[in-house]
This record gives sequence, structure tokens and C-alpha cells, in this order.
Amino acid sequence: MRITATTVAVSLILGVGLQPVRAALYAVDREAPTRANGFFAAWYQDTHGWALDLCLSRAQSSRVPGNYMCTLLPSPGVFDDTQPISFPSNFPDEAFWFTGDAAITDAASGIDLLYVSAVEAAFNGELPAENDQVSFARIRIRVTVPTAGTYTVTHPYGVDVFRVDAPGTRAINMTRDIGIGVPGDFQGALKGDVGPFLRSVNGPYQEANPDTGLVENFVGDPNLTEEVTGSPFGTNFVRIEGPGGLRLETRLFAVSGKLSSVQLPTPLQVSRTTYSRGENGAGQTQQDVFVLAPPPGGSASFTDAGGTPTVMQGTVLGAWYGQSGRDPGGPGSVSISADNSAVVPGSLPTSKTSALVDVVTIGRAEYSLANNMLTVEAVSSDRTGQPGLTVDGVGALVGGRLQQVVTPIPPARVTVISANGGRDTEDVRILP
Repeated sequence: MRITATTVAVSLILGVGLQPVRAALYAVDREAPTRANGFFAAWYQDTHGWALDLCLSRAQSSRVPGNYMCTLLPSPGVFDDTQPISFPSNFPDEAFWFTGDAAITDAASGIDLLYVSAVEAAFNGELPAENDQVSFARIRIRVTVPTAGTYTVTHPYGVDVFRVDAPGTRAINMTRDIGIGVPGDFQGALKGDVGPFLRSVNGPYQEANPDTGLVENFVGDPNLTEEVTGSPFGTNFVRIEGPGGLRLETRLFAVSGKLSSVQLPTPLQVSRTTYSRGENGAGQTQQDVFVLAPPPGGSASFTDAGGTPTVMQGTVLGAWYGQSGRDPGGPGSVSISADNSAVVPGSLPTSKTSALVDVVTIGRAEYSLANNMLTVEAVSSDRTGQPGLTVDGVGALVGGRLQQVVTPIPPARVTVISANGGRDTEDVRILP
């Protein structure tokens, strides 16, 4: 996770969010948008392999009759939900690929919390118009609080901390929209906080679209509140903690999203492919592979640099690891595969080749103010090949060590790069 901070002056709140270090969504449709879709991207795919279409279906819930499975918001003079959707004459000014909302109301404590997560379609000028389409990923937290102090809200997509100096209605009022850019460019939402998509533990649900007669699949029913799965951190809840031991939590969400029927490659992100030879004074060799892919139910494997297939182990959050004990004979490369078709029907297997690199470890990085001397010591995990090591921008290590005068000021940090591709960066310790 990374930490970000924003100040909301109106509410006198300092918000600190803990967010994923990688894009939460994996891909967006790059085909030319169609009029039937309001010229928006047809779908977004998350890192667990689920793809959601822009939810414009007028299919209704069989559990709560008379209510839509998509979040369609009537707007007088703009969008009449009782009539067929047509762009731009009868098209919603807001539509969604995904929504996941929750609420906490507690009379005893005075807490009234609204939580919104969404991937939204809208128009830069607010009304449906050609060449004005934008999309964004939204996290919204609004809380009425009775007491000043620090409040922590943990939710499926991170943790936000707020300092409230003026309690009252919506004393916490944060909206974080990421992705709004040039109209017609839908890539920005991939960098937002939302994803993987939350899904009802009771879904998917099937309902008929009255306009097409087709049966469609939905990740949840927004007319119900249900427990969900899908949080990248395993926090499938909203919890608020605050002064005086306050701690309230809900695991019930209203979720909407229409599963796409498009066949897409299984998401696969390579985190690390490294090797070692001859460490600990022995002939030990190994190849280590780390990837992000859909969690078990799906599968991941790799073929090592010697051609041996190796099964990988995965976590419920989608982190996978595998090791081969074969000597790669040098850097080499591995071939990695992931297949999620057992979970998402129609999902296509994905294969990637990734170069093996050694692991560089900096054991010492010091700078003496007395003589302007920089000292760096580092080793490579390839003790057999002994690849050359270089301090980036400074010079080569000899026998695993560099000593060099650097003026006029010390470097804040150093990076050591191996001839076989590995690297390590460390802060420099400043000595008198």
C-alpha cells in the first residue's frame, strides 16, 4: 500500500488513504465505442479476471420486483428510465460499470456513515453529448460524527484517517475521483482505488433484459444489502473507529455490475523472476517466480529456464509463488502461464516470458562528512557467476566494495546494478 494525504478545507479534515501500489483495475475496452453504449468504453476488467459492461440494462430484480439490476438514475428532461435508452436523446447523465455502497447508522453513538465505491460514466459538461464522455473511479466517505477527534475508516479498497475539528453533519466529507481526463480517454480509471470489483457472495444473479430478451448475469443486486467478496486486502467490510473506543462495522453492501460476455485474457502481472547460484558456500541453485493473477480457482504455473514445468501456489488475494531448484546456467528466462476459465467462463489463458535476474543486496551504504567518502558494499545472489556490480552514477564495485570521494554533498540513496539485471536501492547512512 501507499500513503496519500489530502486536505479538505471545508470540512477541516486531513485524510490519509492507504491504497494499492498497483492499478486496481487491469484493462479497459480499447475498441471503438458504439452509439448503443453512449460512446463509452464497453467494459472494464479487474485483476481477478471479472469484466463488467457499462450497466445500461433495464432488467429488473426478481427478488425486489419493480427495481432495476443496474443503477439507472432518472433525470427529468434528460433520461426517462421507462423508455428505451437512446444516445443522446434519452441517455442517463450518470451510468456505472460498478457500484458497491454501504451504510452505518447508529443512534447510540450518533454515527451516520455513507460509503460509496464506483466506476462511473459521466459527461464533462454534465449532460449527454458527443465527444464529452469521461470515466472515473470513485471512493466517497461521508460521516456525521458527534465528537471531535481522529476517525479511521477501513473499507474494501483501503484505509482513510480523518481529523475532525468541527463535529456535526457530514463532518467527514471526502470524495476521491481518479481518472477524469480528456473526453473519450477511459484509461485514467485504471489507476483509481476501485478494484477488484466487489461481488455478492450469493451471486451471480440472472435476469432477463426486457429490451433484448437476453438473460444477463449480474455480480449483485443493488436493491439488497449482502455480504461481498473481492477486496484486494481481504477487508470486505466498512469499519469506523474513533474517540472513546468507538468501533462500528458493517459487512452488508448494495452491489451492481453486469458481467460481460466478452472473452478476455486472464490477468497476469509479473512481480519478480530471480535466480541464485552458490549462496551460503554451497552449490544451491534456485529460480523464484512471483506473479499477481486471479486467486485459486484459477491456476498459475511456470516453465523454468531449464524447461521444467513448475506449479505455483496462490493466495485468496491473488498473489502466486513458485520455485524451481534447477540451475538456470546464467540469467535465462522463464515462461509463466495463468488460466482463470474455471472461474470466469470464456476467460482465455495468458502466457508471458520474463527474464531471470539475480538478487542484489546492499549490505552497507555510508557517507563520511569528515572526508566526503562514500562506501558501498553489496553482493549478488549469483555467487557462481560473480556478475559485475556498479553503483549507479558513481562507479564499479571491486570485490563487492566501492570507496569513492563524492562532493560536494552526500547522495541521499544509492542504487547498485548487476550486469545480470538485478538491482537494489538503499538510503545512505550519514556519518560525522
